[in-house]
Amino acid sequence: MPHPFTPVASVPVDPAHARVHEEGWQSWSPSGAYALTDRPYRPTNDNWATVCYRPGVTAPEGTFQGEGLLALDPGDGSPVRLWAAVDPFTEVPSIRLTVMDGDVAEISTDGLVKEWTGTTIHSALAAWADSLQLPTPRPAPTVWCSWYEYFTAVTEDDIHENLRAMDTLDLPIDVVQIDDGYQKALGDWLTLSGRFRSREGIADAIRARGRRAGIWTAPFLVDPASDLAAEHPEWLVRDEDGGFTHAGRNWGHDLRVLDTTHPEAAAYLTDVFRTLRAEGYDYFKVDFLYAGALEGVRHASKDALQAYRAGIGLIREAIGDDAYLLGCGAPILPSLGLFDAMRVSPDTAPHRRPEADDYSQPGQDPAEFTGAGRQWQHGRLWINDPDCLMARPAVETREQWAAHVEATGGLMASSDRLLSLDEWGVATTRRLLGGAA
Repeated sequence: MPHPFTPVASVPVDPAHARVHEEGWQSWSPSGAYALTDRPYRPTNDNWATVCYRPGVTAPEGTFQGEGLLALDPGDGSPVRLWAAVDPFTEVPSIRLTVMDGDVAEISTDGLVKEWTGTTIHSALAAWADSLQLPTPRPAPTVWCSWYEYFTAVTEDDIHENLRAMDTLDLPIDVVQIDDGYQKALGDWLTLSGRFRSREGIADAIRARGRRAGIWTAPFLVDPASDLAAEHPEWLVRDEDGGFTHAGRNWGHDLRVLDTTHPEAAAYLTDVFRTLRAEGYDYFKVDFLYAGALEGVRHASKDALQAYRAGIGLIREAIGDDAYLLGCGAPILPSLGLFDAMRVSPDTAPHRRPEADDYSQPGQDPAEFTGAGRQWQHGRLWINDPDCLMARPAVETREQWAAHVEATGGLMASSDRLLSLDEWGVATTRRLLGGAA
């Protein structure tokens, strides 16, 4: 049952110059600073509210809302004030700001918060991050990713072609990462689609060329048409009515959630990642992680955030401390201390504007807005992943997108069919990956 919101501060503001930073729930949730007269980005339909925002926590019209973090620059020369979760590993309160009488900001929260101050919004957020005393994240490898060229239609032959092109073009790529499309279904991770012949074979081919093998999964999502869903419905998170917890609609299906508190489901998840690691993969992009933190009835009496962190713990144990773990679509504060790198924005796209102007949806504009708004996380919480460079001629405003990726200083990943690159595309890819974090 939701907790009531209680007041925590009343702050005079200069309406013309004040700025509010909202921290979104997960990777794809819009995050950044707004003027008091701005209308913050919000979900434009119920499905995106589940897939890209914090489900069940709706901000009232005319209210700013941060999930575990909200910062206010009053705009009158007084210090920036930040309200932050007291224990972000176990509880992430929603924090609201409402402007009253035009020049007073009223702050309220539904959980415990602690106040911080700074000279800028960035410095206040950075000071909070530094206070967590997390280990310094290790540098990210450079990556080629299949997604933004091939999407789910990627084939094993596509991987081989690009693997050869990396040598031909002399590109400084450490990891060749196979994205969505190699597997039969979400949940059936060890069963290949018809477009791949041997998962271990392609890993061997990558490593034979002196590069590392990487692979994508969405470990907490289950397609209802998968073998897993048909054979083990008891492994799925239920809702209060006895049905299945709904993880949103994607890939044309209403998705379900793997219950990693069920011993047999946990053993299956462990086996998936141990198998992939044994086959030669040591870079793991784990995606759509919001699903693991959805509310529901689980086998064990863990709350959603405990179950989420435990599930990521199973993955880390299975792949080993030396493997590189990149989170995506992940609840931000509940992920502290669990990842080497983190996607800090919605997906980019070959186009600039998102669908229906929803800034949780793929597009260069939303990726730049939230990526810039979360730059304070880089090197403190993890290595920031701004999403992939796309430098082929067909990409809209490719120069602007490349400049944003370069400015972040974070994880550098190419996602083009490399033979489609023109002279500018090759030079830009080589330069950005050569100077990666």
